Amino acid sequence: MSTLEHGKTIVLSPLVRRITAPNPGIMTGPGTNTYLVGGDQWAVIDPGPNLESHVAAILEAAAAAHASIRWILCTHTHLDHSPAAGALRDATGALVLGMPPLAAQGQDPGFAPDQAWQEGDYLREADFTLRTVHTPGHAGNHLCFHLEQEQLLFTGDHIMEGSTVVIAPPDGDMQAYLSSLRRLQTLPIRRLAPAHGNLMEQPQDIIEGLIQHRLLREQKVLSGLAQAGPCDLAALTAQVYDDVPSFLHPVARHSLLAHLLKLDADGLVRQQNGVWSTSPQRH
Repeated sequence: MSTLEHGKTIVLSPLVRRITAPNPGIMTGPGTNTYLVGGDQWAVIDPGPNLESHVAAILEAAAAAHASIRWILCTHTHLDHSPAAGALRDATGALVLGMPPLAAQGQDPGFAPDQAWQEGDYLREADFTLRTVHTPGHAGNHLCFHLEQEQLLFTGDHIMEGSTVVIAPPDGDMQAYLSSLRRLQTLPIRRLAPAHGNLMEQPQDIIEGLIQHRLLREQKVLSGLAQAGPCDLAALTAQVYDDVPSFLHPVARHSLLAHLLKLDADGLVRQQNGVWSTSPQRH
């Protein structure tokens, strides 16, 4: 049963609490999850959109737990994840940690980390250790955070409950996304804590399922081009995503382009003047 309720602090474990921001939508599901990690000293993961009520809920949760917010970690800088970092830093004096955006498209222009984090950086406090895993794919600057004491992975938008993530070029990259998923398969993970949705059990099954889903979609792209012949992105979207409601096709088109760019790099398709076709060497 879902325990996602806007503005309410949900205790997930002795070290982890969650507050869901009131920003539900097609791209955000029930809203962006902000995670509060620690005992007396807290790290806030994904402060979310800069909504006064959400920032207030985070501050009230810390006050109720007699905890101080020392760090603010951002998985990436899309507009539903990092904009509240500034307001929360102003209110608490906490350090903002994250990777600056690698592209301008759809990013938080106000994101200014006190420390620019990358693969392998970590935060070690008396109660917990959070270690950074660089997981490009959904965004070039996407980070996951591994809570070593609980083998819990905060996945941001790399993995979401009940939905696949959008891979939108040029910042989104399908090959990088698949490689990042395979990297996660090597980590000791017991549960996944997504930015959208509930905690997820059986992480290795979920990760393998996402890889297979993307590879099957890739095969559907190739078979669709083989059947339809040269066609543009809009026509191919309708064929490759015929299992997805048509009102979501404008969103699906981003991921389709990411698949095509990967296949182009693999030498399996080509594009000329906006028209895609299979490469001659495939035949």
